[in-house]
Amino acid sequence: MTKLSHFDAEGQARMVDVSAKVETRREAVASAFVELSEAVLKALPENPKGNPLEVARFAGIQAAKQTSALIPMCHPLPLSFVDVQARVVEGGVAIEATAATVAGTGVEMEAMTAASVAALTVYDMTKALDKGIRIREVVLLRKSGGKSGEYRR
Repeated sequence: MTKLSHFDAEGQARMVDVSAKVETRREAVASAFVELSEAVLKALPENPKGNPLEVARFAGIQAAKQTSALIPMCHPLPLSFVDVQARVVEGGVAIEATAATVAGTGVEMEAMTAASVAALTVYDMTKALDKGIRIREVVLLRKSGGKSGEYRR
């Protein structure tokens, strides 16, 4: 395991200097799962707040663009692409978020933030029906580009 890059020699948190890194196309895909009861799944189409899946998609896209404002050591990135998909599956809603850029640092945090906020949005739009909703398995599925290359879960 390499040392953590967000700490200086004295152990103080710092933003990593990526100015010497080569700009390459970088992409990351993350997912989240929102566990919903059958009653909540059946009620999704009649939600008075609107379509939770579509609102979650928009929220995830917006969140990816705001990642550096939420996570202190993240670099603001010029995102060239963000996509969030939310679909009903057995037991809940599966979310997958993709982020891409051409930059000197990766977009894993943008993809993870998009998936997380999309999941929170599904919760927000359905919580009136069930307070026992669970958000789980927020994970990085894959990433590409940069010095560390390809990663697949």
